[in-house]
Amino acid sequence: MNFWLWTSACLLALSPSTLAFAAETGTPATNHSAQAPTANGLTDPTTDPAIDYLVKDAPAVALHGMPEYPADFDHFNYVNPNAPKGGDVTLAAFGSFDSLNPFILKGTSPGLSLIYQSLMVQGIDEAFTMYGEIAQTVTIPKDRSWVEFALRPEARWQDGEPITAEDVAFTFNILKEKGHPFYKSYYADVTSVTVLDPTHVRFDFAVKHNHELPLIMAQLTILPKHYWENRDFSKTTLEPPLGSGAYKISSVEAGRSISFEHVKDWWAKDLPVNRGMHNFGKITFDYFRDAQVMLEAFKAGKYDFRQEGIAKNWATAYDIPAVKEGRIQKAEIPNANPQGMQAFIFNLRRPLFQDNRVRHALALMMDFEWMNKNLFYGQYKRTESFFANSELAATGAPSERELAYLTPFKDQLDPSVFEEKKPLPKTSGSGQIRKQLREAISLLKQAGWEQKDGVLTNLKTGSPFEFEILLVQPSFERVTQAFVRNLERLGIKTSIRIIDSAQYTNRLADYDYDMVVGSFGQSVSPGNEQRDYWGSAAADRPGGLNLAGIKNPVVDKLITHVIHASSREDLLAATHALDRVLLSGWYMIPQWHVGTFRVAWWDRFGHPEQAPKYSIGFTSTWWVDPDKDAQLKR
Repeated sequence: MNFWLWTSACLLALSPSTLAFAAETGTPATNHSAQAPTANGLTDPTTDPAIDYLVKDAPAVALHGMPEYPADFDHFNYVNPNAPKGGDVTLAAFGSFDSLNPFILKGTSPGLSLIYQSLMVQGIDEAFTMYGEIAQTVTIPKDRSWVEFALRPEARWQDGEPITAEDVAFTFNILKEKGHPFYKSYYADVTSVTVLDPTHVRFDFAVKHNHELPLIMAQLTILPKHYWENRDFSKTTLEPPLGSGAYKISSVEAGRSISFEHVKDWWAKDLPVNRGMHNFGKITFDYFRDAQVMLEAFKAGKYDFRQEGIAKNWATAYDIPAVKEGRIQKAEIPNANPQGMQAFIFNLRRPLFQDNRVRHALALMMDFEWMNKNLFYGQYKRTESFFANSELAATGAPSERELAYLTPFKDQLDPSVFEEKKPLPKTSGSGQIRKQLREAISLLKQAGWEQKDGVLTNLKTGSPFEFEILLVQPSFERVTQAFVRNLERLGIKTSIRIIDSAQYTNRLADYDYDMVVGSFGQSVSPGNEQRDYWGSAAADRPGGLNLAGIKNPVVDKLITHVIHASSREDLLAATHALDRVLLSGWYMIPQWHVGTFRVAWWDRFGHPEQAPKYSIGFTSTWWVDPDKDAQLKR
């Protein structure tokens, strides 16, 4: 999957627009690879006739099945290839930034995806298919023990220098050596990168039959060796870096604003993967430290597009003349995206939360039905899976395929894993949770906790049950307070602390918290990123995404099965098994999700009739409509 995930834990690489959208919250086709030209007219470095190829000199590759688009496709179906170019757009971002190096642990970056390119790009109306961008073709053997890319000879950096295989090798090595610790883990199974000639590069793998790994390498964001070799990559910087993408940084005001200007004569503008894309002439992100001020700024016309993440705002804040008169458009756009897991996350590195019974007891105290009725205007669904809103979520009793993955670990798993999956406890929404309270008290007593003089106390040590919930968004405080009030009924003292985004990022990186709110995004093809979410090796790595600190050998083994699934059916079964085991561990308290994009925008844009299946498409596929823009200005 694309690993730049919507979660507080990986602010290092989120785009500015993603920061603004913080929430409370393919059909098989003919294999066209044989039609692809050989790379650059050179002799193919992979001419060994003994090699059995999965794809050879192919312009695209799918994780399972075949790419939807043929080798000679003109443009993606979800774009307007004749979209007008130009026009300025202003967006909002929450928080601040102090660095323009999003690839290291230090500093907070706005994210620079607009200025960079990867070897291949993902089609956002397919589960996981990569199409060539910097790379013209890809070659993979059937055992998937390596992947080779042939680069386009016309590919250029924004200073006019060619993009070469040396740049690709440099990027991979520098990310593993000096980049964020995430990269060392994510690329752990890549043993080497080899420059075969100026336009051919090969990655060799430590394992075979990892279906996702060749596609992960296709997602590698390429950096210019000639730019970085005389600079210290490990340090933060506010110098606009050199890229090869559709945009370059035109102005920076640290912590407050960053602007991107479309590159004239961009080398890749006529590639099929880019036709009808990247239509805005200038994109500016203005930063806000207060979510309510950010909302009011949108209504005042200070920025153009907003994805709403707070149910109360969606229900009440847009009852204004601009919406009634149609100057602001407001829509709920259905999507097929897995919603992943948003939750209160226990830090299992704290002794207080190492007992499963304690975590289960606290989970019973979150009254979702009351919250949804009184805080969310009935807009949310309870999240009951780590892969919610998708076929990846476990349901019912385990299938035979799932049992094949689970049964070898029967002695290590809770019996509930092998039973019909039960929904989370539901309440009446009245605030009365006597049944849940009784069950929680029983679980806590089994774990050695009892109330004494109204204080939940450890029977062995005499210490009270106290902890802190760390937040970065003030808007989440009212939600957390409802949970805290129920914890008080157990005799638990819980404090809420709200800190700024820079402090929050640092404390997450150091795992310095008792409980946080986090969100783990999922693609329709989960894979190697699951190691970083739940894998034991990631639990102690600074700046990692395993916020809960999960160290479970069964989880590790099931993640391996997900990664090595040889078919869509096997992937679903392995993911269902993983989902069941994670849920049984009560590592976090599932919150809620909504199956639509809630978006509002000033009516100055056009967008394709067919939206991409897994994305809104803003900013990549929308454009400024000159007539609408003129009308709005009048």
